[in-house]
Amino acid sequence: MNKNDLISDRILIILASVNAPLETKEIEAKLSEKIKEGITRTKVFYRLNILRGDGKLKGKFVGPGKGVWIWWRNNAFEK
Repeated sequence: MNKNDLISDRILIILASVNAPLETKEIEAKLSEKIKEGITRTKVFYRLNILRGDGKLKGKFVGPGKGVWIWWRNNAFEK
């Protein structure tokens, strides 16, 4: 398994374990606890966008200026 797959897998696990959307920096912090080296916000954001494009999670840009991205699992708001 290469590191990019590990990052993507961990992102999906993190989002599956929470009941609220997370910001990119929150996901990065949780990944840094599990994967000790090579985790940057740029890498995390890249992997999040790839996963969003593949339909494995949802994401939305919020806030003015540079703003913030929030991310959640596909079925997070279904009843």
